[in-house]
Amino acid sequence: MSKIWSSAAEAIGNAVFDGATLAVGGFGLSGNPNDLIEAVRDSGAKNLTIVSNNLGIDGKSLGLLLENHQVGKVIASYVGENKLFAQQFIEGKLEVEFTPQGTLAERMRAGGAGIAGFFTKTGVGTPVAEGKSHEVFDGETYILERGIVTDFSLVRAHTADLAGNLLYRMTSRNFNPLAATCGKLTVVEAEIILPEGEYIDPAAVMTPGIFVQRLVQALPREKDIEQRTVRPRTA
Repeated sequence: MSKIWSSAAEAIGNAVFDGATLAVGGFGLSGNPNDLIEAVRDSGAKNLTIVSNNLGIDGKSLGLLLENHQVGKVIASYVGENKLFAQQFIEGKLEVEFTPQGTLAERMRAGGAGIAGFFTKTGVGTPVAEGKSHEVFDGETYILERGIVTDFSLVRAHTADLAGNLLYRMTSRNFNPLAATCGKLTVVEAEIILPEGEYIDPAAVMTPGIFVQRLVQALPREKDIEQRTVRPRTA
């Protein structure tokens, strides 16, 4: 069966449902699956749980789902760039599970690898550890973190072949490979989809196609820059 779908709207369609959990790739505004995020927005699904490093910024990326009041819970490591996120959290409209960035990455990787949980020292003695199992190994205290498995994963890749094998470009790789593995249904938008008969070199594959169920051609759009740090051009 072909993994190619005609558009993000078709690939998302009626698949995303109220109360669904979504793992979403990206970091800041780099490597975000914006076509797929907009398709989720247009689906109207409510009370979503979003697993992502952060929630974009106001009016961009996952911030669109916050604006549309579609998010009920967030599992993330950083949310400081989104004022609407902070407002909804303070008003009690949004449940938030803060997770250290490395722990979040490992929870997603573990879920994708079929690992139910793992022990880490990160967070011991902080609110992150409250309510979690503690164990002592070699004289050090660790806490139990559960692997994350989501209903859907939304991923942005640079190159894909028809088998669903993926390549990511530079820092846009970020959380995308982790998100790709931990979803029961992984939907990918790719900037380049190789024609029939051409495949990514197996030695270069970053996400094997076995993890990808649906693939769409990403729409051309200007890539957003979260914070410009370049110097003014001199004469």
